[in-house]
Amino acid sequence: MKYISTLIILVSLLCATSNIKAQSHTINVKIDGVKDSTLILGYYFNKKMLVKDTTYIQPNGGYTFKGNDKLEEGLYIVYLQDQSYFDLLIGADQQFSVSTSKADLLNNMKISGADESADFLNYQQYLVSKQKEAGPIQNEIKNATDAETKKQLQAKITALTTDVNAKYNELINKHPGSFLQTFLRATQEIEVPQMAAPVGCSNPDSVVQRMRYDYYKAHYFDNFKMDDPRLLRTPFFTTKLDTYFSNVLLQMPDTIIKESHRVIAMANGNYEMEKYLIQHLFNRANESKIMGMDAVMVSLGEAYYLSGRADWVDDEFIKNLQERVDKISPNILGKTAPDFKMQSYTDEYYKLSEIRADITILVFWEPECGHCEKEIPKLNEEVWKKYSNQSIKMVAVYTQWEKEPWVEFIHNHELHEWIHLYDPYNRSNFRNNYDIYSTPVIYILDKDKKILAKRIGAEQIPGFLDHHFKLK
Repeated sequence: MKYISTLIILVSLLCATSNIKAQSHTINVKIDGVKDSTLILGYYFNKKMLVKDTTYIQPNGGYTFKGNDKLEEGLYIVYLQDQSYFDLLIGADQQFSVSTSKADLLNNMKISGADESADFLNYQQYLVSKQKEAGPIQNEIKNATDAETKKQLQAKITALTTDVNAKYNELINKHPGSFLQTFLRATQEIEVPQMAAPVGCSNPDSVVQRMRYDYYKAHYFDNFKMDDPRLLRTPFFTTKLDTYFSNVLLQMPDTIIKESHRVIAMANGNYEMEKYLIQHLFNRANESKIMGMDAVMVSLGEAYYLSGRADWVDDEFIKNLQERVDKISPNILGKTAPDFKMQSYTDEYYKLSEIRADITILVFWEPECGHCEKEIPKLNEEVWKKYSNQSIKMVAVYTQWEKEPWVEFIHNHELHEWIHLYDPYNRSNFRNNYDIYSTPVIYILDKDKKILAKRIGAEQIPGFLDHHFKLK
């Protein structure tokens, strides 16, 4: 019984030691030809390299990154003092050794103790060797003069591509569920199948082009496991995301809103990935210089922040966001402009909704604003004088109260054909309704007073109006 008890204790201690080891990390690094005092372990995140750890040279000339917890899986960087570096895939196995030499960090590297990391390294080295093989052949193809030679050379390139695909599939199947599998799949572009236009189509080329675009857009993230936060720690995830929202999608607020919610839903409730997607897409919309994208910010803000779903922000952020949303919501593109009744400098009263015109250009300004001093005369010369024969009205709202400098500016610049209004008693709440925190601010309204454009410069208006009247 005493022997059995001792054996049980020994086994328990061994299991406990094994578990501690499994929940920690130890990465030994040896680089021949390097005697740097420090070595940095960094990782990729949001197009940046962030520092995870720093270690110092040991008496044996090696380095060790060590911790009592596991590193988050991802693609890491070992950074030398001369700014050279090499990538290191860190997966489930985090007790391993790396050896290489300064002469050629990648091709001289070996990894022992972590099959996933070693296989990624071998794959990198394999790709480099295949690229070296392909280079001379591609040059020969460029210089080849007869079709048969080009055909033979192209067959060699095809054979190399086949070899690379076979290596890729080998690794994908070897490490199911691993970060390596997820990472490698994410590096592959989707293939758009051959398509044919419906029979009898009047413009088959355009139809096929649209069909291919729709397929590409719908399947853009097929190779990305969007509920796997390990992809956040790669150099291409954010670039892939931004390319979709900047280059693949039409830059229309409704489209961006719909696709933002769709992509966030792809996180399937994974907290880390969902948090990143919400923050990144919200910030993109909030910082966008494209007209109308504030509608995206409002939609995402209401759906994820103001609803309480984003539990990582504090009350101050929510308070400020609510105030911002309250000011933007009334003047989103496509909405009817908030109505107001104001008096003119000749003491007549005008109601915005009763001003009849196919186009109303509504500008908020003040004569003592340096930018307004340039923009208002430009608006008169380049817009009003050019389009005054169209069904167009200029409504200029003075945002201050002192009448004399306002009227003087109107007379000095001969702006008498405009409708000039102000609200000396602040009854219309125009500052909040039109989000006026600086001047000048220009809105373009249609005949029903729906907002067609906003925060547009005077120099942009002629192009906008030409397009509008041409469509009409």
